[in-house]
Amino acid sequence: MSYENLAGRTAVVTGAASGIGEAIAVLLAAQGAEVALLARRRERLDTVVEKIRAEGGQALAVVADVTDQSSVDAAVERIHTAYGAVDLVVNSAGVMLPNPVDDGRTDEWQRMIDTNVTGVLRMIRAFTSDLVGAAAEGRTADLVNISSIGAHVTFPNYAVYGATKAALTYLSQSLRGEFGPRDVRVTNVEPGLTQTELASHIDSDGLREQIGGMVEALGTLSAEEVADVVAYVTSRPRHVNLRQIMVLPTRQA
Repeated sequence: MSYENLAGRTAVVTGAASGIGEAIAVLLAAQGAEVALLARRRERLDTVVEKIRAEGGQALAVVADVTDQSSVDAAVERIHTAYGAVDLVVNSAGVMLPNPVDDGRTDEWQRMIDTNVTGVLRMIRAFTSDLVGAAAEGRTADLVNISSIGAHVTFPNYAVYGATKAALTYLSQSLRGEFGPRDVRVTNVEPGLTQTELASHIDSDGLREQIGGMVEALGTLSAEEVADVVAYVTSRPRHVNLRQIMVLPTRQA
């Protein structure tokens, strides 16, 4: 499928070493955007970038950790040196560590908050001036946050993860009031069950089996199908903001 208005864009995608982030980066590059792929795993990033370049796309691997401000600062400098200002930011980096709250795993809570909420804020802070500047010049400017159906639907043992995604959904809603009047679009995408690495982070056999049962009963989206949604919304005319999209497997009520 071809999307108008993506060629010539300059994008940053976090969590781009795998899953939804990787799929978004690959698709944006295939549509003619130059894409900075940001993640922690250098070897995996290099593999994805090589794939994009082999298919004629423009891509830059940027090893960075969104939970570390100095790492983000260094990443921003590298991106600006290579590509200049960006006009499309996709916050896809995320971590899901489900466990009962009474387990008291404060290290996991902090990791999810630092990645899923504070990490997003760091990226927004880093590129707000780029997005606002692009919009002021009459170009399309997009901020896309990848949230989750878990922002609305509760699942046992996913309270902290769901809370971080609810915070991200609320943040997206609030930012439209700040960015919309300056012609910067904010889109919040909430996928349901999707084939990613998130489930591999679960350290409980029972919770892994629970996810497996849901997948068997309901099916999943592919990462590429979520990427298709992101490419569609960011390729609309600049005055059209598809602000909130929940995308689920058909059997996931």
